[in-house]
Amino acid sequence: MELEGKVSLITGASRGLGKAIALKLSSLGSKVVVNYREREAEANSVVDAIINQGGEAISIKADVADSEAVKALVQQVTDKWGKIDILVNNAGINRDTLLLRMPDEDWDDVLNINLRGAYMCTKFALRSMMREHWGRIINIASVAGIVGNAGQSNYAASKGGLIAFTKSIAREMGSRNITANAVAPGFITTEMTDKLPTEGKESILAMIPLQRFGKPEDVSELVAFLATEKANYITGQVISIDGGAFT
Repeated sequence: MELEGKVSLITGASRGLGKAIALKLSSLGSKVVVNYREREAEANSVVDAIINQGGEAISIKADVADSEAVKALVQQVTDKWGKIDILVNNAGINRDTLLLRMPDEDWDDVLNINLRGAYMCTKFALRSMMREHWGRIINIASVAGIVGNAGQSNYAASKGGLIAFTKSIAREMGSRNITANAVAPGFITTEMTDKLPTEGKESILAMIPLQRFGKPEDVSELVAFLATEKANYITGQVISIDGGAFT
């Protein structure tokens, strides 16, 4: 129970990577806050799964791009459990299309959720971490933020910005015993990859030396490691988890 006594806030945790991360951190003893924006039933299902396994969890609705909503979210967590030790900025969306066809609102929506959301959550959660003189900020980026991807200029820009944001926070907060790291998944089995046509999946698999898509649990194991004391001398890093596709 390496995270016993800790409180974790995971944004966008009603499904996919966020759900896997919530379940994993709970299994290590952390109390878990399952944040969601729209999928209340799915978020409550994650909470139920954690409670059924003997853990403690609550779900809180909040749009991470809304500063007042994030402020209220953090206040609810600290009112309930007194602090936030671990923040996983996982909430993210994509609106894929070529740049010349991209509506302005698709650019704005992706940057607002993926980058502004992480900024807002980190800004408010840091106050609790600074009081405790301990904290873990783990940002879910993407290999697209490192190498780019055609048809995803908005998504890649948001994730590239998140990587730079991570490195900056690591420098600002290191003296307070607060680490900040980014995890950059490649092709992980989620709703996004499920929508790919068979030919698209085959061409992607051909790029991956391990010859399979990653699983959400592959990512959650890495996040869990970064949240524990085992990673107390790791900060400002970007760790790709892509099966070797972009090495």
